[in-house]
Amino acid sequence: MSFLLRKLPFALVAIAFALITVALFSGQWGGIKRVFEFYGVTNEEVLSSIRLLTAIIFSVAAILGALALRFERVVKPLAILLILISLVPLLSLLGSGHWIDSLGGFPAIGSGQGIIKYFALLTLGITWLYRDSLSPLKLIWLNYFPVGLVLLWIGGMKFTALEAEGIEGLVSTSPLMSWLYSVFSVQVASNLIGIYDLIALAILALGIYIRQLFWPGLLLCAAVFITTQTFLYSYPGSWVAPWQLSSSGIFIIKDLWFIANLILILGFRNSMIKS
Repeated sequence: MSFLLRKLPFALVAIAFALITVALFSGQWGGIKRVFEFYGVTNEEVLSSIRLLTAIIFSVAAILGALALRFERVVKPLAILLILISLVPLLSLLGSGHWIDSLGGFPAIGSGQGIIKYFALLTLGITWLYRDSLSPLKLIWLNYFPVGLVLLWIGGMKFTALEAEGIEGLVSTSPLMSWLYSVFSVQVASNLIGIYDLIALAILALGIYIRQLFWPGLLLCAAVFITTQTFLYSYPGSWVAPWQLSSSGIFIIKDLWFIANLILILGFRNSMIKS
């Protein structure tokens, strides 16, 4: 795996955690309340303490991510921390708070859309912890899992009216996507985005074995997560102040973790080809 492909995921993790840390310290919640409701924590003072503790832990993750760019010995501590950070919100998916009751509950995902993004972080941690003992193919599928999961799940939700209305603010302010509303209705535009997501995940899955489809699949998936990062520029609700993400901004910045997954997929595929 080339130097850039090995190091860039650490940089993305560090950037995401650094920005989320600032947001949490500035008073944003980023889904913390809903997560800890699952654990029975509802007291505001306790939740505020948890938010500050989370900010401290996330700052440590940001520092370790930055140090991993230079020092190999911090990779395993970073990996373990990422796994532990991920498990806390992911376990809350077992409750009912993240599902949309009006759509019948599970699998109609509501606030859980921000939670399932921790699968990307979980697989990054597992990858860096076991990269010397797992084959490149297994590592590719490991990092494909969160990418395919989020595109399938959130892409599937695009066919619902609730989700179509939910993304309208993001799409309408995007210079890359707002044209959709000039041609299609809000629902049809959302349907097309959902279809794109499903096609992208399918082509990348096939591309793991069919060489001619790998790059098209990788680029289609990458385009999804890169486009969401442009919302940090175009969507007014992404920031509450300079360098301070809103809760919406926290949701968006987490997609950097999926870009890290895709970079690792590319790196491990290159390793397979060379071997």
